[in-house]
Amino acid sequence: SGNYYKQGEIRKKELEQSCCVLGIPASDVTVIDHRDLPDDPAVEWDTQLLATLVLRHIEAKNINLVVTFDAGGVSGHANHISLHTAVRYYVCKLLWVCPPGLVQGCRVLVLESVNLCRKYISFLDVLISCLLPRDALFILTEEETEQAKRAMQCHRSQLLWFRRLYLLFSRYLVVNSLRLL
Repeated sequence: SGNYYKQGEIRKKELEQSCCVLGIPASDVTVIDHRDLPDDPAVEWDTQLLATLVLRHIEAKNINLVVTFDAGGVSGHANHISLHTAVRYYVCKLLWVCPPGLVQGCRVLVLESVNLCRKYISFLDVLISCLLPRDALFILTEEETEQAKRAMQCHRSQLLWFRRLYLLFSRYLVVNSLRLL
């Protein structure tokens, strides 16, 4: 629930506001508040527990595309990396135990982590991203970039100085390269 700084309730509301800006209905937002999954940048979450929760959400919402972090978690955040590990575990487990078609019914894309230089060169990374191998590339229009910034600004409790720089210079607000898991 984003309770690392004891702001879980505030951050839940900010998430709802952010999703509203992005056109995501509140009914499609699930906040998991589990004592074994603390919001802590240094804590790795339990892979099987998290994979089970993700699978339940995918099934409950009939999701056919999951976009998650890669093994670098974009920022190296342990919780982000744990989410990647859990989704990877879920996909690998399903490949071995489920009937054909179940995994194919839900594709998984992972967001590419890039080095610090590329991360903060904004639109200049578009050319680099176009030249490098990837399975999907999303280049946001100026309008979409502004919408993404408005959505991020809803997270007021998290807008520390370095996140304000992120809003100004991050390539992730302009271009995102992804790979199939």
